[in-house]
Amino acid sequence: MQEQGLYDTFGRKHNYLRISLTDACNLRCTYCMPDEKVIVTPSHKMMQVDEIVEIAKVFVSLGVNKIRLTGGEPLVRKDAKLIIQQLAKLPVELSISTNAVLVNEFIEDFKQANIRSVNVSLDTLNADDFLKITKRGEFEKIKQNLFLLVKEGFKVKLNMVVMKGINENAILDFIELTKDFALDARFIEFMPFSGNDWNREKVFTQTEMLQLIQTKYNVLKLEDELNDTAKKYKVPGHKGNFGFISTVSNPFCNTCNRLRLTADGKMKNCLFSEGETDLLNAYRNGINIEPLIIENLQAKKQALGGRFDFENIENRSMIKIGVKTKPLIMHNKFPLRR
Repeated sequence: MQEQGLYDTFGRKHNYLRISLTDACNLRCTYCMPDEKVIVTPSHKMMQVDEIVEIAKVFVSLGVNKIRLTGGEPLVRKDAKLIIQQLAKLPVELSISTNAVLVNEFIEDFKQANIRSVNVSLDTLNADDFLKITKRGEFEKIKQNLFLLVKEGFKVKLNMVVMKGINENAILDFIELTKDFALDARFIEFMPFSGNDWNREKVFTQTEMLQLIQTKYNVLKLEDELNDTAKKYKVPGHKGNFGFISTVSNPFCNTCNRLRLTADGKMKNCLFSEGETDLLNAYRNGINIEPLIIENLQAKKQALGGRFDFENIENRSMIKIGVKTKPLIMHNKFPLRR
């Protein structure tokens, strides 16, 4: 007999909700938001603070006990601190993904909200390469804030999107970083999204990454937890660990426990799902969204949103889903932080 909770038709229990606070960002990463003229969602179409909290409460009542805040870059919202404060009152493990540009302004807020896990997006440790990838000169600030998080005792996961011919050689720099710093470097295979000019030749696979690392280091395989997206490893003697998120070459869908809520209030049951459910407008119209959440989950496919042809995939752009952080355009009525 199944215990209470959110289950799909394949028996997977979903207790993890990722909430995108905005589709704006203060970087312009080429794989995430390649078009400088991308239009962000108007403020009236985005979830407001009370709507985020009330919709989250419904998920929690259905069994969600972990919430991660994403973007765009979540900390560019002027009311990000208020959102964090309100969500911290829920009986959940609260965490956040950020590019770390503004992290120094939020350290105390993270502590007060009992946020202990922070994912930082950083695709190179070289300032010149960083400028080429992000089109912004924030490298030194991000590096300082990364070390600040480690110093303050946060559990830091350092997410690097690896693109063949662009930054695969930086992998060894991140492995070296784990020698003296207790953080988890996570190498993510380049995934297809609308407008990011993806093709399979640009994918540097988990196997290729591991082979590169083993040219310089002996590695030890660590035990993966049930719902881990990353296959975890360690260099003996290093303070930190590393892992691979192999969505393209070796998907991990069988143990998926994640649901997604976009900044405009659409529920996606999979990163690659074609369908989505408009919870925000339903909520604004006084409709009970609980059945909509359950119906959306019941439509979840066994793997990759049921779409296995990566060559012809159509999906929102990465910035519009809230995959990770990574573009800053100012809303007229929805001010953002620089």
